[in-house]
Amino acid sequence: MILPEVRDPRFVTIRRGGTLTDPDHHLLALWAASCAEHVLDLFESAQPEDLRPRRAIEHARAWVRGEVTMTQARAAGGHAMGAARDLRGAPRHAAYAAGQAGVVAHVAAHELGAAAYAIKAARAAAPEGEGEAAGRRECQWQRDQLPQAIRELVLDDQRLRNDICWSLFDC
Repeated sequence: MILPEVRDPRFVTIRRGGTLTDPDHHLLALWAASCAEHVLDLFESAQPEDLRPRRAIEHARAWVRGEVTMTQARAAGGHAMGAARDLRGAPRHAAYAAGQAGVVAHVAAHELGAAAYAIKAARAAAPEGEGEAAGRRECQWQRDQLPQAIRELVLDDQRLRNDICWSLFDC
């Protein structure tokens, strides 16, 4: 479970009663897509014919550009998570990262799911004994990609939800 029991209004759009602006929602989706894409090769090297995770990332970006609906992006995210189900290790986590990125259009708080699963993928792909260091490097890479406009929001979200995100944001 990566979502809190009580929704943080900072991740609920203004039109739904929260405080999240559309531009910041778009930045969250783009950042989540970047996190997922950074580890996508771990899935594609194991399942080169399965395009569902790549499509989820593409749909997240297309949603930001107004080229697909939220429903289409959410569906693509669900299909990517379906690609993960029969897998284990890094490929599974990478597909879940892509799926989480796809559903940010629907629920902005899934941005941490994309990041957390990408860190899990990096850890799982690392040589034995190097997983934690690989996870910290991935976490730091992700933080380096954060746009200034959402940086403090995401870092605070990582602090608040670190425990339910497998304590992966200690980097």
